[in-house]
Amino acid sequence: MHTLADVLPSEVLGEPEPALPATPIGTAVAFLRLGGFLICSLLATLISASLNGLGVNSAPFRCWYYRVLRRILGLRVVVRGRQSTVKPHLVVSNHISYYDIVTLGSLIAGDFIAKAEIARWPVFGLMAKAGRSVFIDRARSATDSARDQIQQRLDDGDTLIMFPESTSGDGNRMKPFKSALFTVAERRVADGKGQLHNIAVQPVSIAYTRLNGLPLGVGWRPYVAWYGDMEMVPHLWFLAKLGKLTVEVTFHQPVTLSDFTNRKALAAHCDKVVRNGMASLLAGRSAL
Repeated sequence: MHTLADVLPSEVLGEPEPALPATPIGTAVAFLRLGGFLICSLLATLISASLNGLGVNSAPFRCWYYRVLRRILGLRVVVRGRQSTVKPHLVVSNHISYYDIVTLGSLIAGDFIAKAEIARWPVFGLMAKAGRSVFIDRARSATDSARDQIQQRLDDGDTLIMFPESTSGDGNRMKPFKSALFTVAERRVADGKGQLHNIAVQPVSIAYTRLNGLPLGVGWRPYVAWYGDMEMVPHLWFLAKLGKLTVEVTFHQPVTLSDFTNRKALAAHCDKVVRNGMASLLAGRSAL
């Protein structure tokens, strides 16, 4: 594990470190934010686990919880486009930070598809399990289990949220989508008439564009992003001391696998749409 300085790109480290745009009482603000984060998250985990145990859909509650959390953490969310109302559907987005989960979770009442290692993280792993995340492992037996879970969620009409980069970027550039993860889009579900059809796939672009109302430049975006081997706790403490972050999200036109020749073509299309959308948001243009 490394610190911010270990993993930030050379073009950032080659320049003098910009002055922290933290509030004058940044440390106190950080304590309040992280304290609120921990208390709310523990309560939400208990409530979500209880709802799941009773067989009650906890997605609406979790969506409300993430809205509360983004206020605590100082996230201002700007939304463009329209979220698909088709049930079930798959959301595919670029990935920059753990704040992406708070942002998308506050907008979409759905379940995240996550790497298996997250399930083993202290605290956050427990929260992810209570949030009904589907964990994907490379082991065949585990993959079969995840596949069955995904099919069950789709049959139940749930919305699934996935980050096809399989890692997070630096906030300036997006990594290629892994087409193998789009096997989820090959799943078929029955409609009201019993006819099988492909699920809808909605590409979504996310970008961190402003800090305290001022544009977040190329040099500052990697400080906001969480990627590489950064340690989470020091990075979260760093972000908690800052002011308000503006996160912009664009919901693009949904598609289905039947619109393309194969899964790889679908993945390439979503990659292009999300990549162009992210670039438009960072440039201050409409991503639609």
